[in-house]
Amino acid sequence: MRRHRNVKIVATLGPASSDYKMIRALMEAGADVFRLNMSHGSHDEIRERHAIIRQIEKDLGTPIGILADLQGPKLRVGTFANPDGEELEVGASFRLDLADKPGDATRVTLPHKEIFDALEPGSHLLVNDGKIKLRVRDCGADFADCEVIVGGTISNRKGVNVPDVVLPLAALSEKDRDDLEFVCELGVDWLALSFVQRPADVIEARRLAGDRAAILSKIEKPAAVNAFDAILEVSDGIMVARGDLGVELPVQNVPPIQKRLIRKCRAVAKPVIVATQMLESMIDSPMPTRAEVSDVAAAIYEGTDAVMLSAESAAGQFPIEAVRTMDNVAAEVESDPTYTEIIEASRKIERTSVADGIVSAAREIAEATKVAAICCFSESGTTALLVSRERPRVPIIALTTEPSTARRLCLSWGTNNVITGPIDRFKGAVVSAVRASLAEGLATEDDMIVVTAGVPFNTPGSTNILRVAPCQERLIYSADPE
Repeated sequence: MRRHRNVKIVATLGPASSDYKMIRALMEAGADVFRLNMSHGSHDEIRERHAIIRQIEKDLGTPIGILADLQGPKLRVGTFANPDGEELEVGASFRLDLADKPGDATRVTLPHKEIFDALEPGSHLLVNDGKIKLRVRDCGADFADCEVIVGGTISNRKGVNVPDVVLPLAALSEKDRDDLEFVCELGVDWLALSFVQRPADVIEARRLAGDRAAILSKIEKPAAVNAFDAILEVSDGIMVARGDLGVELPVQNVPPIQKRLIRKCRAVAKPVIVATQMLESMIDSPMPTRAEVSDVAAAIYEGTDAVMLSAESAAGQFPIEAVRTMDNVAAEVESDPTYTEIIEASRKIERTSVADGIVSAAREIAEATKVAAICCFSESGTTALLVSRERPRVPIIALTTEPSTARRLCLSWGTNNVITGPIDRFKGAVVSAVRASLAEGLATEDDMIVVTAGVPFNTPGSTNILRVAPCQERLIYSADPE
């Protein structure tokens, strides 16, 4: 399905978007990748949604990416004797401990020994998405005596964030390990890893997943921001998860962090998603706020590969309208000459390989001549990612014999992904590229295209040839054999 924009849209599925009719409508409205949130829904529900997506993929004849988002360890306080909770006043003392009894106005259970092992006097704890802020005065192996810095109502099982320390917690809980194996066997394309703090978290997930799914690290902890370069190196992609990031860091820190992370991902040709509260008001309203539209637009101007809808499409009243809004904003931003100026001014790439040079030349040829599209053959997806990094002004057609590669590339900026049959000669590759360009409506018989490929074929990372080819097949066949 041809999109009239390059940035991709990720739509989360949930109670509001769980049947064939709705999921197909979201796809036709502009969704490129569907997110399965493992924090909600049983394995049976996830399996059913996965099957529906694959059926829609078959019916529409176009690859669709599926992203399974693992829950990660959830840190929560215990329960209170008063079902309505307790009111904490600024300056009051409040204890967190491991005692297995209901809480009151002076204390509550925090059933996570790992937190106490990491806390130090002066550390902060944030409760209920940061609405309550505590500062540790004294702590030990099973307690933390705190001062209330920002007060409010604390009640049963509210979430806890610990922004100041790297917690000795694995990014994968037992539930996550079960979910990981389930979705990998199911056949998802991407695994989003929550609560990443260090590269070892990603390496562990990759060990478990193998080559069954690509690993996308969610950046939602200050520790992950500090270790970002090392995390990026071992990840296949990144999600800037601004929800928890905005709780654990001052909110004014998030926009510049978002901009930096996007540029770093682009520099190494790895896709990046900007997520959380992008069109939050559309959970209940058919129209977004102007601030939300500006937020989505800002991420697109910064060069993100994808923008994501969470509750807007999973549980909102207007899921289709939310996807259409993102689609419209993206198309409008990308038609702005300023967008092209910003994207091209930020094209700072270290080219160190033959493939780097080939894709750079393809982009320059496309911009200097009347070329309709850049067609790249890519078994592993690496060449397509390099072309995407260049952010060319013409469409990208990524051709591959691997359905899994085509589906993973659904997350990457600008790629129109086509599954093709086996190819063993470059002339055959050119013919396939021409046919795909015409079939996708991205070129006419009067146009020229740029074709890149690697010889010998079916060897990942071997891109070493480029040709400018006419879109009239008779001209291709009449040319001298390579």
